[in-house]
Amino acid sequence: MVHVLSSRTLLSPTDPERSRAFYGEQLGLAVYREFGTGPQRGVVYFLGGGYLELSGRAQTPRDPAVRLWLQVADATAAHDELLAKGVEIVRPPLKEPWGLVEMWIADPDGTPIVLVEVPADHPIRYRPGI
Repeated sequence: MVHVLSSRTLLSPTDPERSRAFYGEQLGLAVYREFGTGPQRGVVYFLGGGYLELSGRAQTPRDPAVRLWLQVADATAAHDELLAKGVEIVRPPLKEPWGLVEMWIADPDGTPIVLVEVPADHPIRYRPGI
Protein backbone atom coordinates (compact mmCIF):
# COMPACT_ATOMS: atom_id res chain seq x y z
CA MET A 1 0.00 0.00 0.00
CA VAL A 2 1.25 3.47 -0.89
CA HIS A 3 1.19 5.89 2.04
CA VAL A 4 0.00 9.21 0.60
CA LEU A 5 1.26 12.17 2.62
CA SER A 6 -0.39 14.96 0.66
CA SER A 7 -2.27 15.54 -2.56
CA ARG A 8 -3.22 18.36 -4.85
CA THR A 9 -5.14 19.05 -8.01
CA LEU A 10 -3.12 20.82 -10.72
CA LEU A 11 -4.72 23.16 -13.25
CA SER A 12 -2.91 24.93 -16.08
CA PRO A 13 -5.17 27.86 -16.97
CA THR A 14 -5.28 29.59 -20.34
CA ASP A 15 -4.97 32.95 -18.55
CA PRO A 16 -3.08 32.46 -15.25
CA GLU A 17 -3.67 36.00 -13.94
CA ARG A 18 -7.43 35.74 -14.53
CA SER A 19 -7.52 32.36 -12.80
CA ARG A 20 -5.46 33.62 -9.83
CA ALA A 21 -7.95 36.47 -9.46
CA PHE A 22 -10.87 34.03 -9.59
CA TYR A 23 -9.54 31.47 -7.09
CA GLY A 24 -7.73 33.92 -4.80
CA GLU A 25 -9.99 36.97 -4.82
CA GLN A 26 -13.45 35.84 -5.89
CA LEU A 27 -13.48 32.40 -4.23
CA GLY A 28 -11.22 33.66 -1.46
CA LEU A 29 -9.01 30.56 -1.25
CA ALA A 30 -6.04 31.04 1.08
CA VAL A 31 -2.56 30.77 -0.45
CA TYR A 32 -0.45 27.85 0.77
CA ARG A 33 2.61 28.87 -1.23
CA GLU A 34 3.76 30.61 -4.39
CA PHE A 35 6.68 29.75 -6.64
CA GLY A 36 8.38 31.36 -9.59
CA THR A 37 8.12 35.01 -10.52
CA GLY A 38 6.25 37.28 -12.85
CA PRO A 39 2.96 36.64 -14.58
CA GLN A 40 3.66 32.91 -14.96
CA ARG A 41 4.25 32.29 -11.24
CA GLY A 42 2.56 29.28 -9.70
CA VAL A 43 0.20 29.48 -6.75
CA VAL A 44 -0.92 26.64 -4.48
CA TYR A 45 -4.16 27.27 -2.58
CA PHE A 46 -5.50 25.48 0.48
CA LEU A 47 -8.49 23.40 -0.57
CA GLY A 48 -9.94 21.90 2.60
CA GLY A 49 -7.93 18.73 3.20
CA GLY A 50 -6.03 19.12 -0.09
CA TYR A 51 -4.52 21.73 -2.35
CA LEU A 52 -5.24 23.36 -5.70
CA GLU A 53 -2.21 24.39 -7.74
CA LEU A 54 -2.40 26.84 -10.63
CA SER A 55 0.77 26.63 -12.67
CA GLY A 56 1.87 26.92 -16.26
CA ARG A 57 -0.28 28.11 -19.11
CA ALA A 58 -2.52 25.92 -21.24
CA GLN A 59 -2.91 26.66 -24.94
CA THR A 60 -6.30 24.99 -25.09
CA PRO A 61 -9.31 25.09 -22.75
CA ARG A 62 -9.75 22.69 -19.85
CA ASP A 63 -10.26 18.96 -20.07
CA PRO A 64 -14.02 18.36 -19.84
CA ALA A 65 -13.41 15.41 -17.52
CA VAL A 66 -11.91 17.62 -14.78
CA ARG A 67 -14.28 18.87 -12.09
CA LEU A 68 -13.76 20.27 -8.60
CA TRP A 69 -15.99 19.19 -5.71
CA LEU A 70 -15.75 21.57 -2.74
CA GLN A 71 -17.64 20.98 0.48
CA VAL A 72 -18.89 24.13 2.20
CA ALA A 73 -20.70 24.62 5.49
CA ASP A 74 -23.57 26.64 4.01
CA ALA A 75 -24.31 26.63 0.26
CA THR A 76 -26.78 29.51 0.50
CA ALA A 77 -24.25 31.73 2.28
CA ALA A 78 -21.60 30.74 -0.30
CA HIS A 79 -24.06 31.61 -3.08
CA ASP A 80 -24.72 35.08 -1.66
CA GLU A 81 -21.02 35.77 -1.04
CA LEU A 82 -19.92 34.64 -4.51
CA LEU A 83 -22.75 36.49 -6.24
CA ALA A 84 -21.67 39.69 -4.43
CA LYS A 85 -18.12 39.12 -5.73
CA GLY A 86 -19.34 38.83 -9.32
CA VAL A 87 -18.99 35.07 -9.70
CA GLU A 88 -21.38 33.69 -12.31
CA ILE A 89 -23.65 31.10 -10.71
CA VAL A 90 -24.31 28.27 -13.17
CA ARG A 91 -26.97 26.79 -10.89
CA PRO A 92 -28.09 28.07 -7.47
CA PRO A 93 -28.13 25.79 -4.40
CA LEU A 94 -30.65 22.96 -4.73
CA LYS A 95 -31.23 19.90 -2.58
CA GLU A 96 -30.51 16.85 -4.72
CA PRO A 97 -32.51 13.59 -4.54
CA TRP A 98 -29.50 12.04 -2.74
CA GLY A 99 -29.84 14.65 0.03
CA LEU A 100 -26.87 16.93 -0.64
CA VAL A 101 -27.31 20.63 -1.39
CA GLU A 102 -25.32 21.49 -4.53
CA MET A 103 -24.51 24.77 -6.24
CA TRP A 104 -22.63 24.90 -9.54
CA ILE A 105 -20.15 27.51 -10.73
CA ALA A 106 -17.24 27.42 -13.19
CA ASP A 107 -13.76 28.90 -13.21
CA PRO A 108 -12.68 31.30 -16.00
CA ASP A 109 -11.68 28.37 -18.26
CA GLY A 110 -15.03 26.66 -17.71
CA THR A 111 -13.82 24.03 -15.21
CA PRO A 112 -16.99 22.94 -13.41
CA ILE A 113 -16.98 23.51 -9.65
CA VAL A 114 -19.62 21.95 -7.44
CA LEU A 115 -20.05 23.55 -4.02
CA VAL A 116 -21.68 20.98 -1.76
CA GLU A 117 -23.36 21.32 1.62
CA VAL A 118 -23.83 18.12 3.59
CA PRO A 119 -26.90 18.58 5.81
CA ALA A 120 -26.51 17.54 9.45
CA ASP A 121 -28.92 14.60 9.03
CA HIS A 122 -27.28 13.24 5.86
CA PRO A 123 -25.89 9.64 6.04
CA ILE A 124 -22.47 10.82 4.84
CA ARG A 125 -22.02 12.40 8.28
CA TYR A 126 -22.64 9.09 10.07
CA ARG A 127 -19.45 7.61 11.52
CA PRO A 128 -20.03 4.14 12.99
CA GLY A 129 -18.42 3.61 16.37
CA ILE A 130 -17.79 7.30 16.98
